Amino acid sequence: MRIFTAAKPMSSMAMAIALATGAVAISGLAFADPAYAQRKKDKKPKTEYSKEFIAVYTPLNDAFNAENPDYAALRPQLATLAPTLNSSDEKHAGGGLIYNFGAQTQDQALQLQGMELMIESGKLGFDQVGRFNFIAYQLSNALGDYPKARNYLQMAINLNFTTASVSAADLQIAMAENYFSQDQYRDGLAFLSQAIESRKMARQDIEESWYRRGLTIAYNQNIVPEVYDFVNGWIGDYADTANWRDAINLTRNLNEYEGAETLDLMRLGSRVGSMTDKQDYILYIESADARRLPQEVKSIIEEGYANGIVSRDDIFVSDSLETANTRIDIDRAELPTLEADADAASATLRTVIAAGDTFLSYGDYAKAERFYVKGLAMEGVERAKALTRLGIAQAEQGKVAEAQATLAQVDGPRKPIAMLWATYAAERAASADLAVAGS
Repeated sequence: MRIFTAAKPMSSMAMAIALATGAVAISGLAFADPAYAQRKKDKKPKTEYSKEFIAVYTPLNDAFNAENPDYAALRPQLATLAPTLNSSDEKHAGGGLIYNFGAQTQDQALQLQGMELMIESGKLGFDQVGRFNFIAYQLSNALGDYPKARNYLQMAINLNFTTASVSAADLQIAMAENYFSQDQYRDGLAFLSQAIESRKMARQDIEESWYRRGLTIAYNQNIVPEVYDFVNGWIGDYADTANWRDAINLTRNLNEYEGAETLDLMRLGSRVGSMTDKQDYILYIESADARRLPQEVKSIIEEGYANGIVSRDDIFVSDSLETANTRIDIDRAELPTLEADADAASATLRTVIAAGDTFLSYGDYAKAERFYVKGLAMEGVERAKALTRLGIAQAEQGKVAEAQATLAQVDGPRKPIAMLWATYAAERAASADLAVAGS
């Protein structure tokens, strides 16, 4: 497989914290003249600054804006500013000075302190609130305060903040990455899933990297069933041979399947063209068994020979083909009797399911469907197995809605297999629709 061995953040989320350059410039503020404010006691001034604040802020601001300021000498004085910040105006002005000082000295803690004061002031313009919350998120994240970072990021998302280089999708992915950075994988995957679903509802494209990131996290942390949701969403939107191969191998790796489950998974691999290794064919042949399903074994061996993946010198394969050839004529001759026995009112569950399995292996999907439906109504049936194969028979007939409804009922270890077959059915239907539209 190609993508499930590392949990690196996506490159699209490598957002630089480029704040040391003073990305948010907070210019000097004009204060109301205290003497004028005293004379106009009957009128509330537009700005509210205490004498204590002005006494500390004014010389600091002047020194900071002077040519070649001595930041080291100013830093102790800056610490005396925070206790004077009580009114909204004081927090806005003082926060701006603290932020700019931090930006010039590349002190992210000071930048965050200043940014928080400005946000808290309630004096920001409408177009600034989202931006400042996003910057506060970046700073909190860089300082390792992830819960605080999430709060600010969520506010930026709520305010629909975007820029030319930061999209709404970037913010949603950033939220998931924040959870991942704290090893809160399920929470991060839940947010990522919600983000994907919201974009689907809005009929917006979803980047493949979203699926890959969620899939990588879920696979590496063995988080189920979420991993299968990401697998099927990914395959549904980005179906190609390599991706299908990864999806099928992932499902095999996460489960300890017996022959019957493996057979249904390898059948899908053959349908989507993802069997590119000799061992894939060996596994298919073993799980099908030439003594039980000779026609299916013969067909898959001939496919492997034709595409050059399987060597004719392989003894196991050649012996399996010989067994299949020996059994096929006998098997075919017994089909009418098997069908009649399975159709009988007195038919046993074993006979009915055997008929379904046999006709499925011969590609007679309508008959296979009939017998699986009958078997599912009988006591003692292996429900998950019968439903899976009923769904396969329906999918192969192009009964997409029926197949998906059937496969959705499968639970237990077979559920991931059923989900992949349901995705295949939908993909096949979409391809058929495109072909009709293009004709």
